[in-house]
Amino acid sequence: MTGMPGMPGYLRFLAWVAAAAVLIIAVGYVPTRQLGGPGAVPALLAGCLIGALGSALGGLVVALRRGGTPADRLNSVLMAMLARLAAVFILGAAAVLSGRFERTALLLWIAISYAALLVVDTMYALREGTNGRG
Repeated sequence: MTGMPGMPGYLRFLAWVAAAAVLIIAVGYVPTRQLGGPGAVPALLAGCLIGALGSALGGLVVALRRGGTPADRLNSVLMAMLARLAAVFILGAAAVLSGRFERTALLLWIAISYAALLVVDTMYALREGTNGRG
């Protein structure tokens, strides 16, 4: 880890992503079970996992492309947004097409986790954008 100066920040970001995903699951478990039945709970877990994986990929792009000029930092944030969206879209489509999850609950929880984790992603990108000037 000493060779990559952005890694401690990225690991801290991953911890925040995991904590936020667990919080989303904890808050959403009872309503999902009551409204969607027991079959909707795996969709909750899969949707939050897909959102967390998308956030992890977007954060990795920011961590690997830190530093440089302001234009480079802006490009890294834009690339991170694209990587996150693409990962969530591809993983979400694969989960829906697999037929293993209740589609409505899965898509709902993908959207909720995407939106909630966007706050964590934005805080990380802003922090790395201002600290990664070296």
